[in-house]
Parts: sequence; C-alpha cells; structure tokens
Amino acid sequence: MKKIIILNGPNLNLLGEREKNQYGNFTLKDIEKKCHDFGKKNHLEVSLFQSNIEGELVEKIQDSRKKHQGLIINAGGYTHTSVAIHDALKILKIPIIELHITNIYNREEFRHKSLISRVANGVICGFGSEGYVMSLQAMKLFIKE
Repeated sequence: MKKIIILNGPNLNLLGEREKNQYGNFTLKDIEKKCHDFGKKNHLEVSLFQSNIEGELVEKIQDSRKKHQGLIINAGGYTHTSVAIHDALKILKIPIIELHITNIYNREEFRHKSLISRVANGVICGFGSEGYVMSLQAMKLFIKE
C-alpha cells in the first residue's frame, strides 16, 4: 500500500472558525475524514499532520523522504515566505503536490508568489476542501506503478 502524507501549515487548525467567507464552514477534522475515506477506497495509506511551527513542518518533510511515496502540502502562509520549507521539499525524490483551499491568485498580491511551486509536481488551488481529495486523485497518477 502506497503511503501519502498531507501536511497542513499555520492556522489551518482553525478551519471552520476563521474567514468563513474564504474557507467555508468545514474543519480540518472534516478534511481528515474525507482523506482517510478516499485512502481506504483507493488502497492508499494517508496520514495528515498540521503545525503552526515551521521547523516541525520541515522535520516532517525530511522524514517523509524514506517513509512515503508522495507528499501533499498546504503550507498556508509559509507558502509565500519559507525558504526552509522550499529547501526541504527540494531534497525529496517523491512527488509533491502544492495545495491551497482558496485560489491564491484571486487574493492579495503577496499571496501570488509561492516558494513551493518551483519544487512541486503540480498545484491545486481554489476548490475548497475538495482540493484535498483532488490532490489525492492526482497523486495516484504520479505514483502509478
């Protein structure tokens, strides 16, 4: 069974509470359930991790290089600022999908720049919580045997 890790960055633990006009009413727990359900139906072992701390995300990325066959990352605000996350992702030899709940190109100008896109195999943004399942579907294509 292929192992996929989904990393969520800062403030995503507050989904369902924050900026509902941008992010909707769903929670991170709702997303986790959707991802686990998709994984079970598609023979994928899906693990999820969220942190508000950049270094914890970097450590998970580094650990994933030997434990997982694919990585999906919604780095939140770190997407636009973290050279450390970029550098950690650059080391990986597994497929990477950059994910955003909202369309970052429809938002503030500073959100249009991603330090992750250059090291990702693909980007999914603007599809709300469904973007997580879409990312898993896309990852299946990348990790086909």
